[in-house]
Amino acid sequence: MDDHRAIAAVLGDYFKGLYTGDTVLLRTVFHPAAALFATRDGQPYHKGLDAYLDGVAQRASPASLGEPYRMQVLAIDVTHDIATARVHVPALGFDYVNYLSLVRRHGRWMIVNKVFTDVRVSG
Repeated sequence: MDDHRAIAAVLGDYFKGLYTGDTVLLRTVFHPAAALFATRDGQPYHKGLDAYLDGVAQRASPASLGEPYRMQVLAIDVTHDIATARVHVPALGFDYVNYLSLVRRHGRWMIVNKVFTDVRVSG
């Protein structure tokens, strides 16, 4: 499988995990030491993987709320064993853009860093 398709498969599992709230599946796409950063409601946000997954487990999933599945890959860029992906994640009243850094370890792509923001236009 070429790199873009392999990364797209990881991103598909990422989207499915986010949409359904499946933290077991989400754990498979992240490196155990992954870091997540953002600014939410004007406040800095930084979590490690376990804290992030705990938050996902505590919230209602978009699927359980009957939200349409609209997550999509916007771009993938690969250089040797590193890659970035820009993805759109509209869910739970937010309109997130995520920038994901990935590395290939032992032939498997995994997310090592997630930086995200809500891009809704304020009215």
